[in-house]
Amino acid sequence: MSDMIRKLTLSALLCTAASILAGHASAEEGSGLFDWVHGDWKLVLGATGMVAPDFEGASDMMFAVSPIISLGKAGPEPRFTSRDDNISISLFDNGAVRGGLNGKFLFSRDAGDSDDLAGLDPVRWGGEAGGFAEFYPTDWLRVRGEVRHGIRTHDGVVAELRADAFHDVTPAIRISGGPRLMVASADYFDTYYGVTPAESIASGLSEYDPDGGIGSVGVGGAIDWKTTDQFTTSLFGEYQRLVGPAADSSLVQERGSVNQFTFGVSASYRFDFTM
Repeated sequence: MSDMIRKLTLSALLCTAASILAGHASAEEGSGLFDWVHGDWKLVLGATGMVAPDFEGASDMMFAVSPIISLGKAGPEPRFTSRDDNISISLFDNGAVRGGLNGKFLFSRDAGDSDDLAGLDPVRWGGEAGGFAEFYPTDWLRVRGEVRHGIRTHDGVVAELRADAFHDVTPAIRISGGPRLMVASADYFDTYYGVTPAESIASGLSEYDPDGGIGSVGVGGAIDWKTTDQFTTSLFGEYQRLVGPAADSSLVQERGSVNQFTFGVSASYRFDFTM
């Protein structure tokens, strides 16, 4: 699994970096293809360790680890970042509005992960790629949206909307929190929540053919401690309630739970370099 993660990480960074260079080169007349790459850059790497449901919609919990990766040109630090922010590369940032490319790793899912999945077709590992945009209605509130399309794992479209209020208790400690919303297409829900007639016979679950719609609503919060200028640690918790196509799934109704809890810690380090 670790080799797969390293390959996915490298591929994601190379692909998104190439997209940035191509897009910027076409936007500026008279500039060379690689002119924009010169200058100061920052790379944030880290990891999150958390206790979360065995799978989307599960009632049992497990311990999981996920990477933190962010690459962009050096400049003013974003006013706020969240552990819910997926892998991101900023293309535009004027302090009040920020946007760019983003992606997410998706791990495989099969009966080896949980007995509740016995009889269901395996879900392949893969990812999602798309874009993000965020803005600050006030000095203490950030609103961020992400839209991604599945790669290999599913053929659906997923959109996430989050709002976070934040307050600096001290110069090094910040508390934050706010609501979350997830919307997805039918193809996404079919991959994770659908039950075909053949799967119904093999698993004992009722058949289920989902539509698209709102999949979950919830709230999340975090306490961030900026240990040094480059090293940050966080303690976080989140609650999501499955609704609509996710909550109606026989996998959730007969073997899982609509109440999804996640909590854990994360640590990240910022590397500054010049090209």
